[in-house]
Amino acid sequence: MSGSPLRLDILARCTQSRARVGQIHTPHGVFHTPAFMPVGTRGSVKGVLPSQVAATGAQILLNNTYHLMLRPGSELIRRRGGVHRFMGWNSPVLTDSGGYQAYSLAAMNRVDDDGVTFKSIVDGAEVRLTPERAIHVQNELGADIIMAFDDCPPSIDPSVHEPNQERLRNATARDGRPPHPGGKRGYDHVARLAVANERTVTWLERCKRAHTRQGDQALFGIVQGGTDLDRRSWSAERICQIDLPGYAIGGVAVGESGDQIAAVVRHTAPLLPDHKPRYLMGVGYECDIVEAVRAGIDMFDCVLPTRNGRNANAFTRFGQIRLRNLRFAEDDAPIEADCDCYACDPGAHGWPLPGTGTSHGTFSRAYIRHLFMAGEMLGPTLVSIHNLRHFQRFMAAVRDAIRTGTWSGFFERWPVATRRTGTNPS
Repeated sequence: MSGSPLRLDILARCTQSRARVGQIHTPHGVFHTPAFMPVGTRGSVKGVLPSQVAATGAQILLNNTYHLMLRPGSELIRRRGGVHRFMGWNSPVLTDSGGYQAYSLAAMNRVDDDGVTFKSIVDGAEVRLTPERAIHVQNELGADIIMAFDDCPPSIDPSVHEPNQERLRNATARDGRPPHPGGKRGYDHVARLAVANERTVTWLERCKRAHTRQGDQALFGIVQGGTDLDRRSWSAERICQIDLPGYAIGGVAVGESGDQIAAVVRHTAPLLPDHKPRYLMGVGYECDIVEAVRAGIDMFDCVLPTRNGRNANAFTRFGQIRLRNLRFAEDDAPIEADCDCYACDPGAHGWPLPGTGTSHGTFSRAYIRHLFMAGEMLGPTLVSIHNLRHFQRFMAAVRDAIRTGTWSGFFERWPVATRRTGTNPS
């Protein structure tokens, strides 16, 4: 694609899989791949300063179009120089389109062939989001990578699997089309996937026509199709016929199992252009990331590091630990002994301890537990910083395993990357 604002340089390829190490160049700098993007939904990674996010090793952030459109509004952000300047982050930013909110907020919206009508989560007002509006908002926000507005259907048929997910049940009832008379509860999953695939292609064509900043914002298309591999193939073929700087796999981690996620990604990733970035949206557990990397995926995002951090759940190489547990009340160890994050090893970042003038020390599990039990905001901040650093250390180890071909050593050092380990009993 001539004149693209984005370029992927592939620096190394794995000899044992489709994994690759690269660099993606954007107008606001370079980030290394495979990359994990922390989520700053409303222009902020909750409870963590931009400098602290950068210190964890993060090189690109994700912002949410839907939420910033509602508050403070994309026009206000544009007048303040765009999202980078607005939130004090002078590195790459990706904005999603709002298409996922049509799924996650299904009880509050109505989908039709032209777009989605939302009930605002801010004031309850009716909000209309179309492909053109989604692109206009993202053009005003000014992110380096922007996502096409897509139709994200339920990944699996809730009338068969009966998952305990309110949003999945809601998503089957708000499509804006007459119910299928043969489907349980009037829902026909096969027909829903077909409609979503067609809409996603049509909406991508509209997004590309509406995109007015093609010289400095890279538009990515999104492949849909649920867990139906034939529909994934259909979607990938038609989405990739539209020439774009990069492509994403959407509609995963929305109710299906880890094995189903892996099957979809292994099937779909090789169908996307090899010389362009491949982004797996919303997937964040380490075992899922590794399987996707080995299938050829370059980019990931998830709210898990900070969402779990705010709930005292810390990621480690062996699994999550729940710091509210009584067993940590007198535990003087750091969250993780070999972690160099600010929570585990302040001295690694040159922060002097108050009153000593030295740069050593740590925040103990006992202290962090106390912060949570006392309702002190420092607790969520410290665990969020640790979790953000955990994922950046993890991705650095993944990149090293690709370059050196030492996957066996990687899994020995990062057992959490094997399929669904439990929490660390320590």
